Amino acid sequence: MSGIVVVGAGQAGASLVAKLRALGYTGPLTLIGDEGVPPYQRPPLSKKYLLGELPKERLFLRPESFYAEQGITLRLGEAVTGIDTGSRHLMLGAEALAYDQLALTTGAEPRRLPKAVGGGLEGVYSVRRLADIDAMAPEFVPGRRVLIVGGGYIGLEAAAVARLRGLEVTLIEAAPRILQRVAAPETADYMRDLHGAKGVHILESCGLKRLLGSNGRVNAALLADGDQIEVDFVLVGIGVTPATALAEAAGLRLENGIATDALGRSSDPHVWAAGDCASFPRAGAQIRLESVQNAIDQAECVAENMLGAGRPYAPLPWFWSDQYDLKLQIAGLNTGYDRVVIRQSVGARSHWYYARGRFLAVDAMNDPRAFMLGKRLLEGGRTPDPALVADPACDLKTLLA
Repeated sequence: MSGIVVVGAGQAGASLVAKLRALGYTGPLTLIGDEGVPPYQRPPLSKKYLLGELPKERLFLRPESFYAEQGITLRLGEAVTGIDTGSRHLMLGAEALAYDQLALTTGAEPRRLPKAVGGGLEGVYSVRRLADIDAMAPEFVPGRRVLIVGGGYIGLEAAAVARLRGLEVTLIEAAPRILQRVAAPETADYMRDLHGAKGVHILESCGLKRLLGSNGRVNAALLADGDQIEVDFVLVGIGVTPATALAEAAGLRLENGIATDALGRSSDPHVWAAGDCASFPRAGAQIRLESVQNAIDQAECVAENMLGAGRPYAPLPWFWSDQYDLKLQIAGLNTGYDRVVIRQSVGARSHWYYARGRFLAVDAMNDPRAFMLGKRLLEGGRTPDPALVADPACDLKTLLA
């Protein structure tokens, strides 16, 4: 018996193998990762870990001993170079490893600046892996100048950490506003005001023409409008792409990532996928969710289905972002919204999204109550009256009655 092999030792891969054992699977189980450390949390990397508030060992999802105790073969620092779905083997260098079932949890890779615009210069960093953070950490010296390219949540979180470390921060966003792809103008306005008050210089509708350097290291940025600014280093946060190279070479169907059915099975009946690399059917499209919550829930659902459960994956998405003393919590997906209702209370604020009168999602800023109640309403398929949502005198709990 060849057993189950999981490729990709991130949050999804670690969750999948742990769930398989918890469900009583006793066969051979292998987890392969191309990094040299056990599976770890990514969200604290660019926050508490970079700030020096969290030691490396506390990033690990489980102690390395857990995998041995559970009979999980953990192969770290090894890259899978190919998959033969016909013979059900994958290649680890010169070694062929057989599988009965295979799960791909390969995650996503950051979009990088092309070398033609200076992406290959020393001092230009992406925020994704532990090694990325370790490499950039010495740059975070008070008074130094950092340019952040990209005004999504990754860029804004990096800006917050840099300001907390006493750096001079300029953030550029090529789109007309920050968070344009993921949040309403009301949320973008709130976040822009927050960062402005903390001293971040945000430039919107501002593209990067190229980075400039001397002796191979970045020292300036030429912006699309012709302005030039001096920098000491650059952080690039312009999104990620699903890591699908292995799947593509193996002939698996791709659509917004590795395309799976509602159970998490790919176009090959013996290959499954979960996490940032995988898309699943929802409302007539193949969607991907890039979040810790999805990585865990989708992986655990796939583990059940690999053992025959037949349970469709039907998540209620939720996300969070920590910036300064702000906790932004998001429930639902705001795709297609046509109305945003603002609820303001002392020290807290929330934005409620509607489409054709139906409640879609909520952004809650330091308002865990609004987040939790909004999440419960979404789980129940209920739409609260916008007038009541906007009334700070209305107890949100009554909306559940």
